[in-house]
Amino acid sequence: MIRFFYGERSGRRGEQISRRRMAWGFAYRASAMLLFIMAGAVAVAQDAVPDTMRLTPSMAVELAIANNLSLESTRIANETKKRKSDYSWNQFIPSVTVGGSLILDNKATTQSGTTLVPAGIFQSGTYTSIPNLPPELQDSPVFGVAAVPYSVTLPQWHIATSIQISLNLSIAMIESMNRLRLDYESGLLSYDKAVSQLERDVRKSYYQMLLVQENIKLQRESLVTAERQEATARANYQAGLAPELSLLQAQVSKENLRPTIEEAENNFKLLMAQFAMNLGLPYDTSFEFEPLATDISFVPLDVRELISQASNSKPDIQEIRQNILLLQSARKAQVQSMYPALSISWGLTNAFTQDPWKDNWFNGDNWNQSGSLTISLGIQLHNLLPWTSSRQTVKDIDDNMQSLNIGLAQAIRGTELEIYNTVLSLQKAQTQIAALQKTVELAQRSYELTEQAYRAGFQDLLQVQNAEQQLNQAKVGVLVQNFTYLQGLLDLEYAIGVPFGTLSGSIQ
Repeated sequence: MIRFFYGERSGRRGEQISRRRMAWGFAYRASAMLLFIMAGAVAVAQDAVPDTMRLTPSMAVELAIANNLSLESTRIANETKKRKSDYSWNQFIPSVTVGGSLILDNKATTQSGTTLVPAGIFQSGTYTSIPNLPPELQDSPVFGVAAVPYSVTLPQWHIATSIQISLNLSIAMIESMNRLRLDYESGLLSYDKAVSQLERDVRKSYYQMLLVQENIKLQRESLVTAERQEATARANYQAGLAPELSLLQAQVSKENLRPTIEEAENNFKLLMAQFAMNLGLPYDTSFEFEPLATDISFVPLDVRELISQASNSKPDIQEIRQNILLLQSARKAQVQSMYPALSISWGLTNAFTQDPWKDNWFNGDNWNQSGSLTISLGIQLHNLLPWTSSRQTVKDIDDNMQSLNIGLAQAIRGTELEIYNTVLSLQKAQTQIAALQKTVELAQRSYELTEQAYRAGFQDLLQVQNAEQQLNQAKVGVLVQNFTYLQGLLDLEYAIGVPFGTLSGSIQ
């Protein structure tokens, strides 16, 4: 209809207007559809990208400790040891056993004997054969008795109740209580050691992530610089100030950086996924790390003081000393177990002598009661011989204690060497940081002058790239030495057994 209307009035002009309107309508619909698709894609992308978590080293440590399953198992084991230590006195509670028995004899039992029964009644004056009868009894009836044999079938069912109380006492019981307490303290030391190791590793991993992130940042800055150099080479080539080779070299240098950056970013994603799982979080959790302070305050270190402190406070050394105490307690308990032991027991038994199905249970005459109190003191004389198993166990414990003492001496010497090497590494890192910072300043100035000369056409691209490479190497060197110094302080804090942040807190 539109084409006919315009065709009537203006012919070809109406047909052009109609085509134009159809084109605008199609463009409008296509634009609306494109905007709708883009909006949906943005919404899906927003839903797919997880929220970024801002993470500090302390927060990372708290998450790792809270979500570590190995630590949770150790904590449960320590709760068991604590309960045993708290109730170790329960071995002095006497054992009480109460029982009841219903007994059926295999066959009935017959009991035989004689008993005295009345034999008759004697009236006064009737039987004069009774000699010397008192006058006052002559008018009274007199009972006579006779021995009569009998045979009784006893009940086949029996009931018996018993109570038994016993208590065994020895000197070794006191040392047993001490061993349980030492075992609980040993569990606490092992837990604290595991926590310290986990915190050290998490903090080192955190700063390793920062190092990789800063390295990627430097590579991206290099890419921006390469793009700027390509633009300069293109402008010089178009102006006839540089050959096409310079432009191609700039393009190749820029394109070579892209796969390097992509590989570094992929590695960073893998490291972040592994770090998130170590914290007990989903693998796709995204983190925003707290940047490291640029100005580092170096910590004064005294090697002798640090070695002395580490010899007493290092978790590994504390654990060995605790194991020696446990062996000493075990040896003492083994020796005391060969001392005389006191045993006290008391028992009471009640037996129902009649038929339990017919006779009265509440009649005391039908019950037979027996019991005893026993106090005994005994010693195992065979333990006095030197080749018995108990004596050999004592010798085995002595050998283990000697081995642990040797291990303690080795651990102390190894700690001294570890502290010395760590302090030397920190001092080396401190010296290199100071030198590299001056190198960065010089390389920055050299790069700026070289780039200015390149823009002016007095230097080629290769020299600019060399100056930039030297600058980046100096920056990366400073960055690496900063993190090396920080991680060395973390190792030193663990070695001397102080809270993390005591030394490294000044540069966090």
